[in-house]
Formats: sequence, C-alpha cells, structure tokens
Amino acid sequence: MTTSNVVRFTLSALTLAMSLNVNAQEEQTTQKNAAQDQFEKIIVTGVPKKTTVMASSVSVSSVSLEQVSVATPRSTAEAFRIIPGVRSESTGGEGNANIAVRGLPVASGGAKFLQLQEDGLPVLQFGDIAFGNADIFMRLDNTVETIESIRGGSASTAASDAPGGIINFISKTGESESGSVALTTGLDYDETRTDFEYGGYLSDSVRFHVGGFVRQGEGPRDTGYTSNRGGQIKANLTKELKNGYVRLYYKHLDDKSAGYLPMPMRANGDSIAGFDALADTPHSAYFLSTTGLGRDNQIRQGDMRDGMHPVVNSVGFEANLELGNDWTVENRLRKSSVSGTFMSPFPAEVGNSQGIAESIAGAGATLSYANGPQAGQAFDHDLLMRVHTFDVAMNDFGALMNDFKLSKTIGDTSFTFGYFVSNQSIDMSWLWNSYLLEVKGNNAALVNVSSADGTAYSENGLYAYGVPYWGNCCQRNYNTDYDTKAPYFAISTKFDNLSLDASVRHDSGEAKGNYAGAALSSVDINRDGMISKPEEAVAGIDNANASAVNYDWSYTSYSVGGNYQLSPDQAVFARYSKGARANADRLLFGKVRADGSVAKEDAIDEVTQLELGLKQRFDNLRLFATAFFAQTEEQNFEATTQKFFDRKYEAQGIELEAQYFVGSFDVRGNVTWTDAEIAKDALTPEVVGNTPRRQADFIYSLMARYNFEQGAAGVTLIGTTDAYAQDNNDLKFDGYTQVNGFISYDLSSALNLSLNVNNLFDTVGITEAEEGSIPDNGIIRARTINGRTTSVTLKYVF
Repeated sequence: MTTSNVVRFTLSALTLAMSLNVNAQEEQTTQKNAAQDQFEKIIVTGVPKKTTVMASSVSVSSVSLEQVSVATPRSTAEAFRIIPGVRSESTGGEGNANIAVRGLPVASGGAKFLQLQEDGLPVLQFGDIAFGNADIFMRLDNTVETIESIRGGSASTAASDAPGGIINFISKTGESESGSVALTTGLDYDETRTDFEYGGYLSDSVRFHVGGFVRQGEGPRDTGYTSNRGGQIKANLTKELKNGYVRLYYKHLDDKSAGYLPMPMRANGDSIAGFDALADTPHSAYFLSTTGLGRDNQIRQGDMRDGMHPVVNSVGFEANLELGNDWTVENRLRKSSVSGTFMSPFPAEVGNSQGIAESIAGAGATLSYANGPQAGQAFDHDLLMRVHTFDVAMNDFGALMNDFKLSKTIGDTSFTFGYFVSNQSIDMSWLWNSYLLEVKGNNAALVNVSSADGTAYSENGLYAYGVPYWGNCCQRNYNTDYDTKAPYFAISTKFDNLSLDASVRHDSGEAKGNYAGAALSSVDINRDGMISKPEEAVAGIDNANASAVNYDWSYTSYSVGGNYQLSPDQAVFARYSKGARANADRLLFGKVRADGSVAKEDAIDEVTQLELGLKQRFDNLRLFATAFFAQTEEQNFEATTQKFFDRKYEAQGIELEAQYFVGSFDVRGNVTWTDAEIAKDALTPEVVGNTPRRQADFIYSLMARYNFEQGAAGVTLIGTTDAYAQDNNDLKFDGYTQVNGFISYDLSSALNLSLNVNNLFDTVGITEAEEGSIPDNGIIRARTINGRTTSVTLKYVF
C-alpha cells in the first residue's frame, strides 16, 4: 500500500468515525470519559513527580496491553512500533531489534540512546551491547499492565544513558482479584504458546501477581527445527502500609528463539528463486552445530538451535513511603543474573559459486554437497553463500542497580533528590567459524570445496575455524565491568496554569577489565591425528596477550521545561535538554589505548534537544503535536561491516499523535516526520549532508477498532516511507505499509476466541541491508518483515 493510499485510508477512517450516528447516549458518554481519562492518567515513567499527561511538559504515551493486542505483534519489539516517534526495526526475531527515537541515529544496532525498562529500572544499563541488545532479555506477556514511553530530552535526567527516551514495562500488581489463561496457536506457522496470570489479595494489606508464558514451535520462518522454545515467569508481592507500600519482584526468563540476520534477496525486494524473503532463513536442519575453540582455547561445540537464548534470574525490591511533613522516599533495587547465547548464520557474501570456491581453494576449485539428500554430489548452482556463524557466548551480563529518591513538597513546589548506582558486567566470547551454504530456503545444505587436485579445503561445509574473509577480526573475549553513579536533582512548581520544572543529573563511571583478540595456530580439532586444511590456521583467543580496560567518564545532563494550560482542554509545552550516553563494549574494537584509557570524546556521546508541543482535547478527540530539534554525537563500531563511526547528526521534525472515540468505534494513530542529516564525519567526510541510513521521512501507525456486543474487530497499519540503506545515499528501500487485523468473539462472559493476522497482504518491508549500492548480480543481504502469519487464541478470564 502506497503512502498516498495510507493517507486516504486514514482520512476515510476518521471521516467515518466522525459521521457515525450514535444512538446510545450512555455508550457515547462512556467513550468520552475514556478519552478524558487518558489525559488525566497519572504517569510515573521519566518524571521526578507523578503527574497527569495534560499537566506534564514531556512527550509521554501510555499504551495498555489491550491496545497492544490490537496491533497483533509477534515479538516484543513489534509492539514498540505503535509508540509515537519510535522507529523499531523489529525484523531480527524475538530480539536484536534496532530501536531509535525522533531522528536519533542507529549507526550500528540496538537501542543506543533509548533505555528499555521493567518497572522503572533498566533491563541492561547499555541498550546496544554487541549481540546483547536489551530487548533480547525482556518479553511482553500478560503480566504487563501498560507500556509507558517518554520521548525527548526529559529522559536525559530521568535515567542514565537514555537521552532519547525511555520505554517502560509496568507490571500488574494484583490490585484486582482476577486472572487469565490464553492458548495461542499458529494456523499457517508452527508455534503454540500458553500465557497465564493471576493476582489478588492474600489479606487486607497483602496482594500478589504471578504469571508468564511457555511456548514452542518453529516460529514465523522456516528454520527446519523447533527454534522457539522456552518461557518466562514473573511474580510480585506487595505489602500495603499506612504510609505507602513495599514490593518484592521476581523474574525468570529462559527462552530460545531464532535470530534473523540479513538474508539474500533482490535489491528491488523480490525473492531469489528457491529462497522466499518473507518466509525463509539460512537456518537449516542440515546446519545444527559448529565446532572450534572456546574462550579458554578448549575444543567446544556450539548449537545453532540455541539461537538467541537469554537466561535471566532477577529479584527486586521497591518501596514508596510517606515520611510525614510532606517528605516521600522511593527506592527501587534489582539484582539480576544474566547469561545466554547468540547463535545465528550471517551471509558474509552471496556471489558466484566458482568465484567463492577459487577464493578458498585456488583456480579450478570444485564444489560438492557436504550433507543433505544430495550429499557427495557435485554442486552446480551459480549462487553460493559464504556464511559466518555469529556464535557468541554471553557468559555474564549480570547487573546490580538501585535508584533512590527523596522528595519534599512545599505548597505547589516539589523537590526531588536522587541517587542512581549500577554495576553492569559485560563478559562475552565471540567464537565464529566460516561455512559454505547453498542459497536455498527450507533446509539448505552445506557445501564442501576442494582444490583442482582433489585436496579437501573444507569439512562438512566448514572451510575455516575463524573468519579469514574478514581478516580474522572477530575471535575475541571481553571480561569487563561498568560502574555508574548518578546523583540527580529536580524541582517542579506551579503558578496558576503554568507548570515549570528543571532537573540536573551528573553521571560518572568507570570501566575495568580486559579483552583479548584472535591468535592463529594449527590444532587437530576433530582429533583424527591429522591436520586438515581448515585446521592449519585455527582462530583461538590470545589470552596470553590480553589488553587492559581501565577508563572513566563523566557528564552532566540538564533539562528545563514548562507547560501552560490555556484551558482545561488545551495546553502547550516547551523543553530544552542536554544529555549524553556513555559508550561501553563497542569501544573495545580499537578505541582503547595500550594503558586501558579512552579519549574523552570517545567515552561519551552528547545529545542536545529542543521540543515545542501542543495538547488538545475535544469531546471525543485527543491530539498531541510536538516539534523537535536534536543534535547528536555518535561514536560506534559495527561488527558486520568492520567500520567505525565518528560523526555528528542533526534532526528536526514533527510528531503527531491522535485518538478519536465515538460510540463503539475508536481510532488511534501517530505519524512522525523527520528531516535528518549527517552534519559532520571525521572518518568519511564524503557523507556529510547525506540522510542517515534507514531514516525515513515519515513513520506512522494507525489502529481502528470497533467493539460490538459480543466482541471486537480491528485493523492496524504500520509503515514507513522510503529510506536509504546506507549513508552513501545510493541504494534506497521502498516504503511499505504492513496491515494487521483481528476479530474476537465472546463465547461466554469469561471465554473469548480471537483470530489474529500479522502482515495480512504479505508485504515486503525491508528495514536494513548490508550493501549501500546494488551489486553487479543485483543481490543484497537484507532483513524484511515476516510474511503473513495467522494465529487463533482462546482466552479464559476468571
């Protein structure tokens, strides 16, 4: 669906909503009150003092779990796409999404300037750890009450390393004695999932909530095996006191899911013969394990079926107490044990078979199937994939975090003193190998290569222990700890209809540890008593020559804002902020000096933002409009291209969010226009003035839902206009609109049956590509949204 069609659809839907004749005045009044309640909703994320949406001077959205379900997301990051101003490239599977907000860049991956939180504390202190993005370690399930998001500069002083914004999952806490069990199964894809949750009161002053999910199946793409398997359980216990409450949290996550990396397709988005870009993946039942040297140079085996496998055990404590004389204390503490794996095949090259073969085994090299139904037969296809196994062991990502706030209210003025501390471990090992794989979906076979004289240069498809095609860059081990301390202060006051607030935060931290790169040696990996060609140069970890990490950083963030309520239904706000983000593991690719120190300009990246906003409420309509301007520094490293980034960006734009209610019909939508450019580049000045890669002029979402007596039906449109694949601004992706739909029917007062369709029209929507220009063979390596998937859910509420 083109952008013009989307605009026409939006206008038509709004026109239809406004023209509906509502016969039941009571129902209309209910919807009107619901709309007003959204404006009067108390927000808790990213603000020093709880306040209503209408009275705040920040851009905030609160999305209920029910509203999220209308969009029929298949992963946590897909749910983020309905949040205004947020660009969530959710094509990596259950995790590994690239998430940006309001034109702030995603030069490499993850959520660098945006912090993902659960119940007010970070999931990880740094959202863009290489192969350990924060969204890998969180799951959206029915234990979540709402998703709150703060966009813009106010987040600079509300959290460390989050100058762009905060997305916070707020859990149910058992305030209503109720629960649910839901069974979801794919109709045209293999996955079955059971969600459960229950909460209530154990006594007059003690309440609890517990829930989670379990699932198994192949997932939305054909991997050839059960690639999604595991689940999560979360629980909390609250003791209500006369002057507040105390609460305990627990979370256990152990969930394997396939990680989707760029795949071969035509530059125009068409699929290659035998490989469906919407449904296939290089994962294969014939490619299940990889063997090499581990972090201590011991022989170890990796399992491709592990995929993205987070293992999280965390306990938390929260207290909110009124101390008398208008003093309030609030404290949040969390201790998390975090580990796991990231395992996925990455196509380092898709090219001419003979050319790739000769680059390994010399002129006249031959190819043959290593396994599969044609094992031993000659391989005679024109195309071949050189695959690197992104085999990463996340040994320890554990964290200890505490956020303490002390507040004092004097009349209409509130003072908040806070202190945040965290210790984040990043202990990980990259243990990569190189294979040859046929370009085929639905269980591709591995391919062997031999020289012209018949000498074998590979074993079962593996031609190198390491990645010589990339200069053996990526066999490495990190063992680092990052300590962050951040005192902060905020003041807010009110003069009649004018609310003013200001805040300041000083972050300081230190990184200590070591890292080691690759060392080549001959090793008899398979223990057959002979050294084969791949075993002549095996990449291991050079632990004997590990390098030190010993540097510190500090920066001061501030934010000043004001909100003027022109009437009970209209307000304007303005905000100016300066914040920053400390860089972590990505500096270890070459920015750490011999003594372990790091240049100050590399240690942190600063962000300056200006925002002007309008909030308007009509009888059944609410409207937010925010104009923004941002200047951003970016220091980063991208593993897949082996490139550093050292540049500055500028972005300006307008973010619109609207909700319209009439009778049983409601429409919610948002659109963000962004005009961004690379303002300065120290390493590649030729890209100055270009549009940052993957930054579209418009991103948008529209949800329309109709509630009838025994159920509901709805449709969601999520899309983007054209965007450049890379910063050279040559290859451009077409814009796309993804259409999702659902219909639910109440079989009884407690039992509901629903049908959900994701990507109804099987749209191709490319979110990223490795190439910046179209290669001679017209084939690029890119990630696109998944094809159509349909599921049915049976839910029992009690």
